[in-house]
Amino acid sequence: MLMPFLSGYLLRMQAWKLKEQGWQQKDIAVALGVSEGAVSQWLKRGRAGGLEALKAHPPTGMKARLTAEQKAQIPALLAKGTEAYGFRGDVWTAKRVAEVIHRMFGVRYHRDHVGRLLREAGWSRQQPIERATQRDEAAIKAWSDQRWPAIKKKPKRSRPPSSG
Repeated sequence: MLMPFLSGYLLRMQAWKLKEQGWQQKDIAVALGVSEGAVSQWLKRGRAGGLEALKAHPPTGMKARLTAEQKAQIPALLAKGTEAYGFRGDVWTAKRVAEVIHRMFGVRYHRDHVGRLLREAGWSRQQPIERATQRDEAAIKAWSDQRWPAIKKKPKRSRPPSSG
């Protein structure tokens, strides 16, 4: 292996330079410690787009279905509440959010993907804390500090303590 320390862009550039010097693909692959297929792809990219094409390009992935402006509107839509969209109860579920997105923007999302959209929008998955209105926090604290230690079961000892 000629250049074991090279990686990424530098490796592709080295392959390009060796090809310009008249090296064959298989010799370039051996010298750089890569497959012939990799060298073939690099050289093809270089011929098609020049040296710029040899730079790393992030994978493009699927085009977003909602624009940035539409995504920015989601918190305002949800702030109106569920009943504004004809749902019973004031709890947003992923399925309900997906339905609102479909109604407003004509774009369908699976309910499992809606969570990603909500996190992007700054919403977190929260469950409401339901407590009785007559709850007395001071009485609960006093009971847990004074009464609970007296009635709490203690582990039984299987043997008497050893002397050591």
